[in-house]
Amino acid sequence: MEHGAEMEQQQLALTISQAAKRLGISRSLLYKLLKKGEGPPTVQFGRSTRVQVTSLQKWVEQREKDQLGG
Repeated sequence: MEHGAEMEQQQLALTISQAAKRLGISRSLLYKLLKKGEGPPTVQFGRSTRVQVTSLQKWVEQREKDQLGG
C-alpha cells in the first residue's frame, strides 16, 4: 500500500495545497500568485483546481531563468 509522499509523486496533478507544500510556500501565497496571473498553469476538473506536476516544474524553472536574466 502506498502512502503520502509516494502517492503524491505519482500524481499527475496536485491540489493547490499540495502544490504549495511542494514549493515550500503557503497556500495563500500560491492563491495570490494565481490571482495575479503569476502562478503556474492550472487545470479545472469541475470545481476543483489542479496543477500538473510537469507544469509546476516548468514554472519553477522559468522563474529561475527569469530571475537570473536568462
